[in-house]
Amino acid sequence: MEVAFFFTAILLPLPVVLFLLIKTTRRHSSNRLPPGSLGIPIVGHSIAFIRARKANRFEKWIEDRANKYGPVSKLTLFGTPTVFIHGQAANKFVFNSYDTLNTQQPQAMSKILGETMMLGLGGEDHTRVKGAIMTFLKPEALKQYVGKIDGEVREHLGLHWQGKPEVTSLWSVPVNLPFTRFNRGLRASSRTENMLKEIISEKRLALEKQQVSPSHDLITSLISARGIDNASLLSEKEIVDNVRFVMLAGYDTAAVLITLFIRFLASDPVVHAAILREQEEIAKSKASGDFITWEDINKMKYTWSVAMEILRIYPPVIGVFRRTLKDIEYEGYLIPKGWQVFITASMTHMNKEIFPEPSKVVPKRFENQALVPPYCFMPFGGGSRMCPGNEFAKITTLVVMHHLVTRFTWKLCFKDEKISRNPMPLPIFDLPIRIEPRKVM
Repeated sequence: MEVAFFFTAILLPLPVVLFLLIKTTRRHSSNRLPPGSLGIPIVGHSIAFIRARKANRFEKWIEDRANKYGPVSKLTLFGTPTVFIHGQAANKFVFNSYDTLNTQQPQAMSKILGETMMLGLGGEDHTRVKGAIMTFLKPEALKQYVGKIDGEVREHLGLHWQGKPEVTSLWSVPVNLPFTRFNRGLRASSRTENMLKEIISEKRLALEKQQVSPSHDLITSLISARGIDNASLLSEKEIVDNVRFVMLAGYDTAAVLITLFIRFLASDPVVHAAILREQEEIAKSKASGDFITWEDINKMKYTWSVAMEILRIYPPVIGVFRRTLKDIEYEGYLIPKGWQVFITASMTHMNKEIFPEPSKVVPKRFENQALVPPYCFMPFGGGSRMCPGNEFAKITTLVVMHHLVTRFTWKLCFKDEKISRNPMPLPIFDLPIRIEPRKVM
């Protein structure tokens, strides 16, 4: 279905795009373009990319390409000539080339989440919007939310896990047809925009009446953010777009990590036992009914080391796209203006010279994160584009895992359930599990 929509999207403007592509290729034919083929015009390697991703063969697909062409190669992805680069130096180059590379997000994501979402911005706009979001996500603010997150997790487990024998747990081509996921996403986007505008109006009124504090929640934080002239830092549209973005990003990253965490612990009793010991020590230090605190989160070092290993093997985001703002040179090759530059986390995450036995979960790799080489571990991005919600995802994951391992035991319904990226890495049957209350010895 996804492949069919892809072809629908590209066939309509094919003559015009073919002309521009041929013109661009001829203009640079005498220059030092990277090795590799651009493939069939427009289609290029997009179908192979999507199929490899969904079949969880992307790492092998991209590694084969690197072995064939070396550290720099050209291809076509989603209708755009693209240069794939990989390795520590490539990651550093992409995350620090602010004046030559601009962010490049799928058109469907920008249409659904909004064109002013932080992920799609660059330069001063990105700095301004990220600064406003960080008023809510900075450590000083997050400390007060730990107890709230704990309360939400307890309520969810009480409603959906306690007493139950079993628990079953965006990217699309931008064609606005009535039957596509993209169309459904646009309609949902319109509904959430109207809903958020109503909430923003209510929050503004509550702030004026001093019924809530500016740091009460994400929306009040964004409304209250001020620039140096005391003017509102964000427009209403920017608030709407970025609340939607934070909701999606915060949910996806934590949900993927927690799901794969549950899957891994069901198959590794040694690591499960070590995490249980760490979490039981924290539970024993608390009175009945006490919420998890920021100090408790900082004690969950082994649990988070395991989480980091899962993120290394299964990074939520498969790669990063940037678009060149001008002709640039990298490793002696020309990358023309308007082309995409693509990097993927797996090329360093699964490099045995950086992480020996890369397919194994080895928590001690992250006991001291300072020993991990820079720009080699990037589940949350890098440089100024580092995801601002990584600490929020960490808190959510650790609070959930604390309650799961101390209150429940579980077994997988499908022991050999495969992983598919669509686009996030998730089990193909949504990881149904059989659960029991943990027996306290």
